[in-house]
Amino acid sequence: MELRDEHDRLVTTGPDGWRIGSAEDGLPRAARTIVEPLVVGGSPIGTIVAGGAAAPDRLGALLPLVSQTAVEWCHGFLELHHAVDELGVLIELSSMLVGASDVVTMVEQALASILRVLGLDAGSVVLLREDADGIMSDDERDLELAAARGLSPEWLESPEALSQKRTFDRLALAGEVVSIEDLLSDGRVRIVEQVRTEGLRGFMCAGLVFRGRPIGVIRVYSREPRAFSELDKRLLRSIAQQAAAAVQQSRLIRRRQRDQEMERQVRLAADVQRRMLPRALPNDARVELAARYQPSFELGGDFYDLFEVGGMIAVAVGDVAGKGVPAAMLMSLVRASFRAHAERGLPPDQVLALVNHDLCRDSLESEFATMWYGLLDPSDGSLVCANAGHEPPLILRRDGRCEALEIDGLVVGIDAGATYRAMGARLEPGELLIAFTDGVPDVMSFSGERFGKGRLRALLEDMHGKPHETSAPAALSRILRELRQWGGLTIRPDDTTLVVARRAD
Repeated sequence: MELRDEHDRLVTTGPDGWRIGSAEDGLPRAARTIVEPLVVGGSPIGTIVAGGAAAPDRLGALLPLVSQTAVEWCHGFLELHHAVDELGVLIELSSMLVGASDVVTMVEQALASILRVLGLDAGSVVLLREDADGIMSDDERDLELAAARGLSPEWLESPEALSQKRTFDRLALAGEVVSIEDLLSDGRVRIVEQVRTEGLRGFMCAGLVFRGRPIGVIRVYSREPRAFSELDKRLLRSIAQQAAAAVQQSRLIRRRQRDQEMERQVRLAADVQRRMLPRALPNDARVELAARYQPSFELGGDFYDLFEVGGMIAVAVGDVAGKGVPAAMLMSLVRASFRAHAERGLPPDQVLALVNHDLCRDSLESEFATMWYGLLDPSDGSLVCANAGHEPPLILRRDGRCEALEIDGLVVGIDAGATYRAMGARLEPGELLIAFTDGVPDVMSFSGERFGKGRLRALLEDMHGKPHETSAPAALSRILRELRQWGGLTIRPDDTTLVVARRAD
């Protein structure tokens, strides 16, 4: 009996360990009466050979048992060897997950590990775009090369797919480890000449998939034909899974960093926006003023303005379409245009016409705003105002009635030729003027019911005759308190802006 390796060379032992002879050593082929193959993991590793046996029947029954025992021992040793390699690689890759943010470094490490452990010659890792939901085309223009070893620039830069309709990639992303002993003999390969020129033969690929989301593909090659075992496939799958988790972790870290930077920019923008509001209200003993702006997000689209111009007190409230950053940018444009024209002392209807012209010129068709603007004379309480599609302000009269300053007007930013008309009113001593945006009546209760203008009117009428509630600051606080009680913990659907003016007694 003798042991031969996969190349039929005689294997013997001596004082110095194993010794590999030649195919001519030992029993000649003609003398071999029993040949029992040794196959581990689907790959032949050698044979047990017997010759000249006196009892071939008994030996023929015994030799398969010896072969099976040897194969089981070798398979266990091979599994242990792979498990150690796999564990080492996974520990190495896991250590990179802690705080790692460099995708390239991680995938390069994963690729180098699989090539080293399996003794392969070349490989690459390609990633789908972050917003991709799978393979989008039959060529590879939708992929980004993340790492490569042992492959030429021509191979890496070619958009041609290795397989027909990218079958290999699709199978890999579906969860299969694709293994091919020889690319030159596989009918699914569509670029045979490029494969031959590159000198590639054995091939495996596995998908980088994280919680069902496709991320990319890892591909490895050998320069000679190679039959990959199930253990090889298992190791590639494990590394692909770990690499997918690492890539996703890196992307989440990078996305969090971008979000943090965006939050910082939004906070800076919100600070700039708050500085656009009046830092101090006009100080005139004849008129008491109070105002509050509460954005539904950190940035909002509402604004108010209170300032003195030509002995009059200018009162303005506005609300641009939308929310968040776009609305805040449009609000800045409207407010700058309004201030530029209002500080010239022009009548309210002319100011709105000029703001409308500016907004039509500098904004998109879908961008518009509502505005109400009034000039209040502190000496006699006379008020001249104009409206551009805004909620009409309310006046709480001395007799307890609540009167709306109803006047038509197109929102600014739609029609550059729109005109506006002025309306006159008078604020008697002790009477309140309340200007607001639609965020006030739109406050929703937990059951989904709007606060509404009817409740706002009723609230103002309830304040009549209560001196401790009819000063401008007290009236503002009472309205905001009622809105908070009505809305509770529900999310505010819109920005809330309130301006209260009271003519002194």
